[in-house]
Amino acid sequence: MSESKVALVTGANKGIGYEIARALGETGATVLVGARDAERGAAAAEKLSADGAAAVALQLDVTDPLSVTAAAALVERMYGRLDILVNNAAVLIERGQAPSRTPLEMLARTYATNVYGVVAVTNAMLPLLREAPAGRIVNLSSGLGSMALTGDPEGPYPGRGCWRTTRRRARSTRSRSRTRTSCGTRRSR
Repeated sequence: MSESKVALVTGANKGIGYEIARALGETGATVLVGARDAERGAAAAEKLSADGAAAVALQLDVTDPLSVTAAAALVERMYGRLDILVNNAAVLIERGQAPSRTPLEMLARTYATNVYGVVAVTNAMLPLLREAPAGRIVNLSSGLGSMALTGDPEGPYPGRGCWRTTRRRARSTRSRSRTRTSCGTRRSR
C-alpha cells in the first residue's frame, strides 16, 4: 500500500490532463497517467518521472468497458485505494459541423467519451475511492458545457449553449418557424 495519495487523471498524456498530472505529482501524489494510447501514456509518465513525479502509465480507454474494468482492477491490486479521480478525458469530434449536418454517429462518439466515459470510470473507481480516507472526484468541463452558464443571459457565455445550438440548427435548415429552447426565453427566426 502506498502512503502518498494516489491520483488517477484520465486523458493525462497531453494538454490540461498532463498539466494536472504534473501539478499533482508536485504535491507528492503518485499519479496514474490514464491514456487511451499506452505508448503515449508511457511517454508522458516517463517525462513526468524525469521531472521528479511518481508517475505510472495506465492504459485507459474510457469508452471501452473492458479497459475501464482492467484499470480499476490494476489500481486495486497496486494501491488498494484511489484518493483522487480526475475525469479529464474528452473529445470534440464535431468541431466545425453545422448541427443540421452533424451525423448522429459523430455525436454518439463524443457522448461516449465526454458523458458515458465519465460515468463508467467513476462507477468503476468508486469502491477504490471509498477505501481512501477522503476520496475526491474532479470532473472537468469547459464553461460551454454548463447549462447554467450558457443559459444565463447575464452569465459569461450568454446565448452560447443550447439556445445557440438550437438557433444554429434552425438557421442551417432555413426554417422560418420560431424555435423555443428549454434554457431561456430567447427565440430565433
